[in-house]
Amino acid sequence: MEEMKYITIFQDVTSVTPRDCIVSDELNSIVFVVDNDKVGLAVGKRGYNVKYLAKLFGKSIDVVGWAENLEEFVKNIFTPARVYRVQLIESPNRRLLYVYVDPKDKGIAIGKNGRNVVKAKILMKRYYGIDGVVIY
Repeated sequence: MEEMKYITIFQDVTSVTPRDCIVSDELNSIVFVVDNDKVGLAVGKRGYNVKYLAKLFGKSIDVVGWAENLEEFVKNIFTPARVYRVQLIESPNRRLLYVYVDPKDKGIAIGKNGRNVVKAKILMKRYYGIDGVVIY
């Protein structure tokens, strides 16, 4: 299992045990979900740990702080963009999450080539069974 290898190395490098590891071929990245109070330690001073792991794995690395509350978790996913509202719309066959961000932060929230939205979709599907994420 590829994820287990990544988790072990992440733990060795950062001294942080991730809650989850998601490998995304679509984004060519690995997303580690860690306890929210451990994000800084996991990232490392000046992002050293993330840069080192990215070089080692040949993929970009994302570290997201876990939160039990949906809205807080979404805010952590889109940091540093300022999220001011999260709305879940449910229909019989689909669950959509609308994320309202400060207009100045819309580009940051979406990310290059929609990277952050794809990351959010993956995490929302995995943890909450949400089918789509829309940025407003």
